[in-house]
Amino acid sequence: MSNQRNALSWLWLSALVIALDQASKWWALSALQPAGVQHVIIPGFLNWTLAFNTGAAFSFLADSAGWQRWFFVGLAVLISGALLVWLKRTSRDDWRTALPLGLIIGGALGNLIDRLHAAQVTDFIQVHYQDWYYPVFNIADCGITVGAVLLIAFGLFTGKQAGGVR
Repeated sequence: MSNQRNALSWLWLSALVIALDQASKWWALSALQPAGVQHVIIPGFLNWTLAFNTGAAFSFLADSAGWQRWFFVGLAVLISGALLVWLKRTSRDDWRTALPLGLIIGGALGNLIDRLHAAQVTDFIQVHYQDWYYPVFNIADCGITVGAVLLIAFGLFTGKQAGGVR
């Protein structure tokens, strides 16, 4: 693999996710005050609703005493580092691995910036149907989720071709 070009060039995608995430959060913080007010975008389906999360997905550990901030900072650094190593060991042409990794790294670092800067993650996208509401999320969360789903889907549904090459 040392003579083969690695997939670190896919970090442009991580940078794009971070830029979109941070720009959208800046917009949400300036346009959606006060927190908790629903701004209907698509009636019955989509609102912009400013929210803050000191925990992780679905507000996991949000009610803890503050130690969770540094736990999630450390976890984001550790996971992003491991994914960077994976990306470095991946061929540049293996987009089925590089694309999801780029999305996940960008999402993890987008939320990491929030935790380091404000000790909480800014969320603003609210999807719902009638009385059912999905937890409010952000662009970084989308990068993590889409990247994870793609990584699993490509791993499960991309069969090996003749000679063992994908």
